[in-house]
Parts: sequence; structure tokens; C-alpha cells
Amino acid sequence: MEPLVVEAGEASVEDLLDTLESGRRVVVRTEFLGDAHEVTLRYDGVWYCDTPTRLHRHDSRAEMRTCLERQGYGRDAGDADDTR
Repeated sequence: MEPLVVEAGEASVEDLLDTLESGRRVVVRTEFLGDAHEVTLRYDGVWYCDTPTRLHRHDSRAEMRTCLERQGYGRDAGDADDTR
């Protein structure tokens, strides 16, 4: 199955978590210090954020949610699209 590819903040945190739980990987395109990076998210009973510099492991959906929110990989479900 092809991974879902999104820009950071494009999908909600809950959508990302649901996608991961369904067995699909997610690639988040983000920028750090002016450089473009890709972060691969996956779930196989343990939650993973594979960044260019480190593999983060999370033991629960709640820990993964916190990571996604802190890093800005996903947006809050309550955030409205800023398309005016």
C-alpha cells in the first residue's frame, strides 16, 4: 500500500492517527531551519515517527497525538481551513 503523503498541518491529528491504525504509513513533508524534510509515521502495535535525525517511538495513541501536535505534523480537528 502506498503511503499517504501530506504537508505538515494539512491533515488533522485524528485523521493521521486513524490512517496509521488502518496500517497505512504517512509521509509528512515539513520544513526545519529552512530545509525541506520528510518524516515517516507508522504503526505496527507501536507508534513511530522516523525523522531525518532520529526514530521516535511512542507506546500509546495519546503519546503519538502529543508528538504530532507538538511537531505541527497534524492540525487540530477544530482548526478551520484558512481559505478565504
